[in-house]
Amino acid sequence: MFDSSGPDGKVRGTPQQIIDKYTQLHRDAQLAGDRVDAENYAQHAEHYLRMLAEAQREMDKSREKQEQEQRDRQAERDRQAERDRERNERLRAQENAANGEDGNGGNGGGNQQGNAAAQESDSGLVQTPEDKAEQAPPKPRRRRKPKAEQQDQGEAQGDSGAAAAAE
Repeated sequence: MFDSSGPDGKVRGTPQQIIDKYTQLHRDAQLAGDRVDAENYAQHAEHYLRMLAEAQREMDKSREKQEQEQRDRQAERDRQAERDRERNERLRAQENAANGEDGNGGNGGGNQQGNAAAQESDSGLVQTPEDKAEQAPPKPRRRRKPKAEQQDQGEAQGDSGAAAAAE
């Protein structure tokens, strides 16, 4: 709401209402043949027209700034969602590898080494010792020595272990 102290008193209203009022007073003065008052009212109307245009430019700048900030926030949320999605995919791939699944629903069975290598290259994960243990063929078990021999060796080791502890 604006107040304008014009030649005929105060004019109140929005900038557009004030412009309309001075434009009407300008026409009335022209019809009455008063060129001085007509020019005065025209200048008042032009002044408020310029003020209104500047206020609209400022509002447009403010609106554009808010829209840009909103687009930036949305883009950041989208980037974060993409990072979260990629992270979840990597975690799922890592869990599948840890569970021995091959990425085909767990019923592929065949070449786990090739599947693990494919998962590693796809996900960008580093191979861990646990993964290597899954890939390596199991070592053959050593046979136990007969019980009598184990006791004889245990007594011999016990004597040498006691001598080493004494030193």
